Amino acid sequence: MALTLSYKVTGLKKRDQVNSEGATLQGAIVQTYWECEGTDENGNKAKFNGATPFTAVDVPAGSFVPFEQLTESTVIGWIQNVVETSMGYKDHIEERIRDQIDQENVVDAAMPWAPNDVTPTPGAPAADAVPEATAADDPEPSANNA
Repeated sequence: MALTLSYKVTGLKKRDQVNSEGATLQGAIVQTYWECEGTDENGNKAKFNGATPFTAVDVPAGSFVPFEQLTESTVIGWIQNVVETSMGYKDHIEERIRDQIDQENVVDAAMPWAPNDVTPTPGAPAADAVPEATAADDPEPSANNA
């Protein structure tokens, strides 16, 4: 079952960070919070929430994008790069989304042999259930108890 994934950034944390060249990069993103929505081929949807840390230590000063100039698509690109290149991470996300979709498609059902207006309550005893007998209910105590 193929999923189509779409991402959105839900939060950021920033701080000034000194890179490996010794330059101070002001407002470097150090933490992202995001949501990935997966849609299956039947149009069913579910979401996965994630958090990805970042560092600007290896970012050259000439390549650094100031905080005020960042776009959501730039940050999503960073997140997707981590998701795609981290072994098993994308598979984990897709598995969680598929599990949610599967759970959303589970519904209570009336028993086919019961009247149409009877839907069982999970864990509740059946109306015609006979309680289990206990030793105290035994009219003839065993020889071991005499």
